[in-house]
Amino acid sequence: MRAKISKPKCKNSWRSSRGAWARSSAAVAISIMKSNLLMLLLAAAIAVGTPVKTYAAETATEDAEAAWKTVQKALRPPTPPAEWQTNRPSAEEIEKFQQRQGRLAAEAADRAKDFYTRFPNHPKAAEARKKEYEMAGIAARLGSTDIEPRLAALEAERAKDPGLNEDERFELRARSVQRAAMKKQSEGIAAVSAEMEKGARSLLKEFPERPEVYGMLLQVASNSEGDQARKIAHEIVDDAAAPDDVKNAAKGLLKKLDALGKPVALKYTALDGREVDLAKLNGKVVLVDFWATWCAPCVAEVPNVKAAYEKLHPMGFEIVGVSFDQDEEALEKFVAKEKMTWPQYFDGKGWENKFGREFGITGIPAMWLIDKKGVLRDMNGREELADKVEKLLNE
Repeated sequence: MRAKISKPKCKNSWRSSRGAWARSSAAVAISIMKSNLLMLLLAAAIAVGTPVKTYAAETATEDAEAAWKTVQKALRPPTPPAEWQTNRPSAEEIEKFQQRQGRLAAEAADRAKDFYTRFPNHPKAAEARKKEYEMAGIAARLGSTDIEPRLAALEAERAKDPGLNEDERFELRARSVQRAAMKKQSEGIAAVSAEMEKGARSLLKEFPERPEVYGMLLQVASNSEGDQARKIAHEIVDDAAAPDDVKNAAKGLLKKLDALGKPVALKYTALDGREVDLAKLNGKVVLVDFWATWCAPCVAEVPNVKAAYEKLHPMGFEIVGVSFDQDEEALEKFVAKEKMTWPQYFDGKGWENKFGREFGITGIPAMWLIDKKGVLRDMNGREELADKVEKLLNE
Protein backbone atom coordinates (compact mmCIF):
# COMPACT_ATOMS: atom_id res chain seq x y z
CA MET A 1 0.00 0.00 0.00
CA ARG A 2 1.35 3.41 -0.95
CA ALA A 3 2.15 5.65 1.98
CA LYS A 4 -0.10 8.73 2.12
CA ILE A 5 1.42 12.08 2.91
CA SER A 6 -0.69 14.80 4.46
CA LYS A 7 -1.55 17.51 1.94
CA PRO A 8 -1.52 21.21 2.85
CA LYS A 9 -4.69 23.04 3.85
CA CYS A 10 -5.83 26.58 4.39
CA LYS A 11 -6.66 26.73 8.11
CA ASN A 12 -8.76 28.89 10.35
CA SER A 13 -6.99 31.46 12.53
CA TRP A 14 -6.67 29.30 15.67
CA ARG A 15 -3.71 27.57 14.05
CA SER A 16 -0.44 29.46 13.92
CA SER A 17 1.64 29.32 10.76
CA ARG A 18 5.33 28.63 11.04
CA GLY A 19 5.99 28.19 7.35
CA ALA A 20 6.96 31.74 6.34
CA TRP A 21 10.55 32.94 6.71
CA ALA A 22 10.98 35.85 9.07
CA ARG A 23 11.31 39.31 7.55
CA SER A 24 12.70 42.50 9.06
CA SER A 25 13.65 45.94 7.74
CA ALA A 26 17.33 46.30 6.90
CA ALA A 27 16.93 50.04 6.42
CA VAL A 28 15.58 50.57 9.94
CA ALA A 29 18.27 48.36 11.44
CA ILE A 30 21.03 50.23 9.65
CA SER A 31 19.61 53.59 10.69
CA ILE A 32 19.54 52.51 14.33
CA MET A 33 23.11 51.15 14.12
CA LYS A 34 24.38 54.40 12.61
CA SER A 35 22.66 56.49 15.28
CA ASN A 36 23.94 54.32 18.15
CA LEU A 37 27.46 54.23 16.76
CA LEU A 38 27.60 58.02 16.34
CA MET A 39 26.42 58.56 19.92
CA LEU A 40 29.08 56.18 21.25
CA LEU A 41 31.82 57.86 19.26
CA LEU A 42 30.72 61.32 20.37
CA ALA A 43 30.73 60.18 23.99
CA ALA A 44 34.22 58.76 23.57
CA ALA A 45 35.44 61.98 21.98
CA ILE A 46 34.13 64.06 24.88
CA ALA A 47 35.65 61.68 27.42
CA VAL A 48 39.16 61.29 26.00
CA GLY A 49 39.45 64.05 23.44
CA THR A 50 40.05 61.77 20.43
CA PRO A 51 38.67 62.44 16.92
CA VAL A 52 35.05 61.41 16.45
CA LYS A 53 35.71 59.31 13.33
CA THR A 54 38.60 57.26 12.04
CA TYR A 55 39.00 55.63 8.66
CA ALA A 56 39.18 52.15 10.25
CA ALA A 57 35.94 52.67 12.18
CA GLU A 58 34.13 53.90 9.09
CA THR A 59 35.34 50.92 7.07
CA ALA A 60 34.33 48.41 9.76
CA THR A 61 30.88 49.98 10.06
CA GLU A 62 30.35 49.97 6.30
CA ASP A 63 31.48 46.34 6.06
CA ALA A 64 29.08 45.32 8.83
CA GLU A 65 26.20 47.20 7.25
CA ALA A 66 26.83 45.61 3.88
CA ALA A 67 27.13 42.15 5.47
CA TRP A 68 23.88 42.59 7.38
CA LYS A 69 22.10 43.65 4.19
CA THR A 70 23.34 40.43 2.61
CA VAL A 71 21.96 38.43 5.53
CA GLN A 72 18.60 40.21 5.30
CA LYS A 73 18.39 39.50 1.57
CA ALA A 74 19.22 35.83 2.08
CA LEU A 75 16.46 35.50 4.69
CA ARG A 76 13.72 36.36 2.18
CA PRO A 77 11.87 33.19 1.11
CA PRO A 78 11.50 32.39 -2.58
CA THR A 79 8.10 33.05 -4.14
CA PRO A 80 6.23 30.07 -5.63
CA PRO A 81 5.67 30.34 -9.39
CA ALA A 82 2.64 32.52 -10.20
CA GLU A 83 1.12 29.83 -12.40
CA TRP A 84 0.64 27.60 -9.36
CA GLN A 85 -2.27 29.83 -8.35
CA THR A 86 -4.32 28.44 -11.23
CA ASN A 87 -2.49 25.32 -12.39
CA ARG A 88 -1.86 22.46 -10.02
CA PRO A 89 1.91 21.81 -9.86
CA SER A 90 3.14 18.29 -10.40
CA ALA A 91 4.80 16.32 -7.61
CA GLU A 92 8.12 16.78 -9.43
CA GLU A 93 7.67 20.56 -9.63
CA ILE A 94 6.83 20.77 -5.93
CA GLU A 95 9.81 18.62 -5.02
CA LYS A 96 12.14 20.75 -7.16
CA PHE A 97 10.82 23.97 -5.57
CA GLN A 98 11.24 22.55 -2.06
CA GLN A 99 14.79 21.47 -2.87
CA ARG A 100 15.53 25.02 -3.99
CA GLN A 101 13.97 26.37 -0.78
CA GLY A 102 16.17 24.01 1.22
CA ARG A 103 19.33 25.12 -0.57
CA LEU A 104 18.48 28.81 -0.11
CA ALA A 105 17.69 28.30 3.58
CA ALA A 106 21.05 26.56 4.06
CA GLU A 107 22.77 29.45 2.27
CA ALA A 108 20.96 31.93 4.54
CA ALA A 109 22.21 30.00 7.57
CA ASP A 110 25.75 30.27 6.17
CA ARG A 111 25.36 34.03 5.67
CA ALA A 112 24.14 34.49 9.23
CA LYS A 113 27.06 32.47 10.61
CA ASP A 114 29.53 34.44 8.50
CA PHE A 115 28.10 37.68 9.92
CA TYR A 116 28.41 36.86 13.62
CA THR A 117 31.82 35.24 13.03
CA ARG A 118 33.21 38.37 11.37
CA PHE A 119 31.40 40.83 13.65
CA PRO A 120 31.02 39.08 17.03
CA ASN A 121 30.51 42.35 18.92
CA HIS A 122 27.97 43.82 16.54
CA PRO A 123 24.47 44.59 17.94
CA LYS A 124 23.02 42.18 15.36
CA ALA A 125 25.37 39.30 16.17
CA ALA A 126 22.91 37.65 18.58
CA GLU A 127 20.10 37.94 16.05
CA ALA A 128 22.35 36.44 13.39
CA ARG A 129 22.95 33.40 15.63
CA LYS A 130 19.19 32.94 15.98
CA LYS A 131 18.71 33.26 12.24
CA GLU A 132 21.37 30.64 11.58
CA TYR A 133 19.45 28.19 13.76
CA GLU A 134 16.09 29.14 12.23
CA MET A 135 17.30 28.75 8.64
CA ALA A 136 19.11 25.50 9.40
CA GLY A 137 15.83 24.16 10.79
CA ILE A 138 13.93 25.19 7.67
CA ALA A 139 16.58 23.60 5.46
CA ALA A 140 16.32 20.35 7.42
CA ARG A 141 12.51 20.31 7.21
CA LEU A 142 12.76 20.80 3.46
CA GLY A 143 14.94 17.72 3.09
CA SER A 144 18.51 19.02 3.39
CA THR A 145 19.73 16.03 5.37
CA ASP A 146 23.37 17.15 5.23
CA ILE A 147 22.56 20.10 7.51
CA GLU A 148 21.03 17.96 10.29
CA PRO A 149 24.31 17.39 12.22
CA ARG A 150 24.90 21.14 12.22
CA LEU A 151 21.32 21.74 13.37
CA ALA A 152 21.69 19.22 16.20
CA ALA A 153 24.89 20.95 17.32
CA LEU A 154 23.17 24.35 17.24
CA GLU A 155 20.24 23.00 19.28
CA ALA A 156 22.57 21.46 21.85
CA GLU A 157 24.45 24.75 22.14
CA ARG A 158 21.27 26.79 22.49
CA ALA A 159 19.81 24.40 25.07
CA LYS A 160 22.79 25.11 27.36
CA ASP A 161 22.12 28.84 27.30
CA PRO A 162 20.81 29.81 30.77
CA GLY A 163 19.52 33.05 29.30
CA LEU A 164 16.84 31.37 27.18
CA ASN A 165 13.33 32.44 28.12
CA GLU A 166 10.36 30.07 28.09
CA ASP A 167 9.30 31.05 24.57
CA GLU A 168 12.75 30.25 23.22
CA ARG A 169 12.99 26.96 25.11
CA PHE A 170 9.53 25.93 23.89
CA GLU A 171 10.33 26.82 20.30
CA LEU A 172 13.53 24.79 20.52
CA ARG A 173 11.68 21.70 21.76
CA ALA A 174 8.67 22.12 19.46
CA ARG A 175 10.84 22.27 16.37
CA SER A 176 12.63 19.14 17.48
CA VAL A 177 9.27 17.36 17.86
CA GLN A 178 8.07 18.50 14.44
CA ARG A 179 11.30 17.41 12.79
CA ALA A 180 11.08 13.97 14.39
CA ALA A 181 7.51 13.60 13.11
CA MET A 182 8.42 14.65 9.58
CA LYS A 183 11.12 11.99 9.46
CA LYS A 184 8.27 9.45 9.55
CA GLN A 185 6.70 10.71 6.32
CA SER A 186 7.91 7.76 4.27
CA GLU A 187 5.96 5.48 6.63
CA GLY A 188 2.67 7.30 6.01
CA ILE A 189 0.47 9.80 7.79
CA ALA A 190 -0.42 7.41 10.64
CA ALA A 191 3.26 7.13 11.60
CA VAL A 192 3.69 10.92 11.38
CA SER A 193 0.66 11.46 13.62
CA ALA A 194 1.84 8.88 16.16
CA GLU A 195 5.25 10.53 16.44
CA MET A 196 3.65 13.99 16.66
CA GLU A 197 1.33 12.82 19.44
CA LYS A 198 4.25 11.32 21.36
CA GLY A 199 6.19 14.57 21.10
CA ALA A 200 3.19 16.77 21.91
CA ARG A 201 2.43 14.82 25.09
CA SER A 202 6.05 15.19 26.13
CA LEU A 203 5.83 18.93 25.52
CA LEU A 204 2.61 19.12 27.53
CA LYS A 205 4.45 17.75 30.57
CA GLU A 206 7.30 20.23 30.14
CA PHE A 207 5.14 23.24 29.22
CA PRO A 208 1.64 22.65 30.64
CA GLU A 209 0.59 26.27 30.08
CA ARG A 210 1.50 26.52 26.39
CA PRO A 211 -1.59 26.77 24.16
CA GLU A 212 0.38 25.66 21.09
CA VAL A 213 0.62 22.11 22.44
CA TYR A 214 -3.15 21.72 22.33
CA GLY A 215 -3.09 22.88 18.71
CA MET A 216 -0.55 20.15 17.97
CA LEU A 217 -2.76 17.54 19.63
CA LEU A 218 -5.75 18.75 17.64
CA GLN A 219 -3.71 18.40 14.46
CA VAL A 220 -3.00 14.81 15.47
CA ALA A 221 -6.71 14.18 16.11
CA SER A 222 -7.62 15.67 12.72
CA ASN A 223 -5.27 13.24 10.98
CA SER A 224 -6.38 10.22 13.02
CA GLU A 225 -9.20 7.77 12.46
CA GLY A 226 -12.40 7.09 14.40
CA ASP A 227 -11.92 6.21 18.05
CA GLN A 228 -8.41 7.67 18.31
CA ALA A 229 -9.54 11.00 16.87
CA ARG A 230 -12.53 11.08 19.25
CA LYS A 231 -10.34 10.24 22.25
CA ILE A 232 -7.92 13.11 21.63
CA ALA A 233 -10.67 15.59 20.76
CA HIS A 234 -12.61 14.76 23.96
CA GLU A 235 -9.38 15.10 25.93
CA ILE A 236 -8.90 18.63 24.58
CA VAL A 237 -12.51 19.64 25.22
CA ASP A 238 -12.33 18.38 28.82
CA ASP A 239 -8.96 20.00 29.63
CA ALA A 240 -9.46 23.26 31.52
CA ALA A 241 -6.07 24.52 30.35
CA ALA A 242 -6.89 24.18 26.64
CA PRO A 243 -7.57 27.53 24.89
CA ASP A 244 -11.19 28.21 23.96
CA ASP A 245 -10.49 28.46 20.23
CA VAL A 246 -8.81 25.04 20.21
CA LYS A 247 -11.65 23.59 22.31
CA ASN A 248 -14.17 24.93 19.81
CA ALA A 249 -12.21 23.40 16.95
CA ALA A 250 -12.12 20.08 18.82
CA LYS A 251 -15.90 20.27 19.28
CA GLY A 252 -16.21 20.88 15.55
CA LEU A 253 -14.08 17.81 14.88
CA LEU A 254 -16.29 15.71 17.16
CA LYS A 255 -19.33 16.97 15.29
CA LYS A 256 -17.76 15.93 12.00
CA LEU A 257 -16.84 12.51 13.38
CA ASP A 258 -20.39 12.02 14.62
CA ALA A 259 -21.69 12.84 11.14
CA LEU A 260 -19.69 10.02 9.54
CA GLY A 261 -21.94 7.11 8.63
CA LYS A 262 -25.10 9.21 8.88
CA PRO A 263 -27.26 11.10 6.34
CA VAL A 264 -26.19 14.68 5.62
CA ALA A 265 -28.79 17.43 5.33
CA LEU A 266 -27.64 20.14 2.94
CA LYS A 267 -30.01 22.45 1.10
CA TYR A 268 -29.32 25.84 -0.48
CA THR A 269 -29.91 28.20 -3.39
CA ALA A 270 -26.74 28.27 -5.46
CA LEU A 271 -24.86 31.31 -6.70
CA ASP A 272 -26.43 30.85 -10.15
CA GLY A 273 -29.96 30.37 -8.77
CA ARG A 274 -30.11 26.57 -8.88
CA GLU A 275 -31.81 24.81 -5.97
CA VAL A 276 -29.63 22.21 -4.26
CA ASP A 277 -30.93 19.53 -1.91
CA LEU A 278 -28.87 16.44 -1.09
CA ALA A 279 -32.06 14.60 -0.18
CA LYS A 280 -33.08 14.79 -3.85
CA LEU A 281 -29.78 13.34 -5.04
CA ASN A 282 -30.30 9.84 -3.67
CA GLY A 283 -29.03 7.31 -6.16
CA LYS A 284 -26.06 9.58 -6.96
CA VAL A 285 -22.60 9.71 -5.41
CA VAL A 286 -22.03 13.31 -4.30
CA LEU A 287 -18.87 15.22 -3.45
CA VAL A 288 -19.48 18.13 -1.05
CA ASP A 289 -16.51 20.39 -1.71
CA PHE A 290 -15.71 22.99 1.00
CA TRP A 291 -13.25 25.39 -0.62
CA ALA A 292 -12.34 28.99 -1.60
CA THR A 293 -10.67 30.74 -4.51
CA TRP A 294 -8.16 32.40 -2.12
CA CYS A 295 -7.02 29.00 -0.80
CA ALA A 296 -3.99 27.83 -2.81
CA PRO A 297 -4.35 24.13 -1.84
CA CYS A 298 -8.04 24.32 -2.89
CA VAL A 299 -7.13 25.82 -6.25
CA ALA A 300 -4.42 23.19 -6.70
CA GLU A 301 -7.09 20.48 -6.34
CA VAL A 302 -9.39 21.93 -9.03
CA PRO A 303 -7.83 20.01 -11.97
CA ASN A 304 -8.12 16.78 -9.98
CA VAL A 305 -11.78 17.46 -9.12
CA LYS A 306 -12.62 18.44 -12.70
CA ALA A 307 -10.98 15.32 -14.09
CA ALA A 308 -12.99 13.08 -11.74
CA TYR A 309 -16.20 14.94 -12.60
CA GLU A 310 -15.68 14.74 -16.37
CA LYS A 311 -14.92 11.03 -16.16
CA LEU A 312 -17.60 9.95 -13.69
CA HIS A 313 -20.47 12.44 -14.03
CA PRO A 314 -22.09 10.34 -16.79
CA MET A 315 -22.11 7.40 -14.34
CA GLY A 316 -23.95 9.33 -11.61
CA PHE A 317 -21.31 11.47 -9.88
CA GLU A 318 -22.35 14.95 -8.74
CA ILE A 319 -20.52 17.81 -6.98
CA VAL A 320 -21.95 20.56 -4.81
CA GLY A 321 -19.62 23.36 -3.74
CA VAL A 322 -19.61 25.31 -0.49
CA SER A 323 -17.46 28.40 -1.00
CA PHE A 324 -15.73 30.23 1.86
CA ASP A 325 -15.13 33.24 -0.38
CA GLN A 326 -16.09 36.76 0.65
CA ASP A 327 -15.87 38.29 -2.83
CA GLU A 328 -18.81 37.15 -4.96
CA GLU A 329 -17.43 38.57 -8.20
CA ALA A 330 -14.07 36.84 -7.72
CA LEU A 331 -15.86 33.53 -7.15
CA GLU A 332 -18.06 33.94 -10.24
CA LYS A 333 -15.08 34.81 -12.45
CA PHE A 334 -13.02 31.90 -11.17
CA VAL A 335 -15.83 29.35 -11.60
CA ALA A 336 -16.50 30.60 -15.14
CA LYS A 337 -12.83 30.59 -16.09
CA GLU A 338 -12.27 27.06 -14.77
CA LYS A 339 -15.55 25.78 -16.26
CA MET A 340 -16.70 24.42 -12.88
CA THR A 341 -20.28 23.68 -13.89
CA TRP A 342 -21.55 22.34 -10.56
CA PRO A 343 -23.51 24.59 -8.12
CA GLN A 344 -21.79 26.77 -5.52
CA TYR A 345 -23.05 27.97 -2.15
CA PHE A 346 -21.96 31.52 -1.26
CA ASP A 347 -22.87 33.74 1.69
CA GLY A 348 -19.78 35.99 1.77
CA LYS A 349 -18.98 35.21 5.42
CA GLY A 350 -15.60 33.50 4.98
CA TRP A 351 -14.80 31.28 7.97
CA GLU A 352 -18.22 32.18 9.40
CA ASN A 353 -19.84 30.41 6.44
CA LYS A 354 -23.20 28.90 7.46
CA PHE A 355 -22.39 25.31 6.48
CA GLY A 356 -18.77 25.62 7.56
CA ARG A 357 -19.93 26.38 11.09
CA GLU A 358 -22.72 23.80 10.98
CA PHE A 359 -20.38 21.01 9.94
CA GLY A 360 -17.35 22.10 12.00
CA ILE A 361 -15.06 22.87 9.06
CA THR A 362 -11.77 24.35 10.34
CA GLY A 363 -9.57 23.67 7.31
CA ILE A 364 -10.09 23.67 3.55
CA PRO A 365 -10.20 22.01 1.13
CA ALA A 366 -12.49 19.56 2.90
CA MET A 367 -14.05 17.00 0.57
CA TRP A 368 -16.90 14.84 1.81
CA LEU A 369 -18.21 11.89 -0.18
CA ILE A 370 -21.90 11.00 0.14
CA ASP A 371 -23.04 7.58 -1.06
CA LYS A 372 -26.15 6.71 -3.08
CA LYS A 373 -28.23 6.50 0.09
CA GLY A 374 -27.28 10.02 1.18
CA VAL A 375 -24.90 8.79 3.90
CA LEU A 376 -21.55 10.45 4.61
CA ARG A 377 -18.94 7.80 3.86
CA ASP A 378 -15.62 9.64 3.61
CA MET A 379 -14.40 13.01 4.92
CA ASN A 380 -11.11 12.85 3.01
CA GLY A 381 -12.25 12.57 -0.58
CA ARG A 382 -9.19 14.55 -1.56
CA GLU A 383 -7.09 11.38 -1.43
CA GLU A 384 -7.61 9.15 -4.50
CA LEU A 385 -10.89 10.91 -5.33
CA ALA A 386 -11.71 9.16 -8.60
CA ASP A 387 -11.00 5.69 -7.18
CA LYS A 388 -13.21 6.31 -4.16
CA VAL A 389 -16.07 7.66 -6.27
CA GLU A 390 -15.90 4.67 -8.63
CA LYS A 391 -16.04 2.30 -5.69
CA LEU A 392 -19.13 4.02 -4.28
CA LEU A 393 -20.77 4.08 -7.71
CA ASN A 394 -20.31 0.33 -7.98
CA GLU A 395 -22.06 -0.40 -4.68
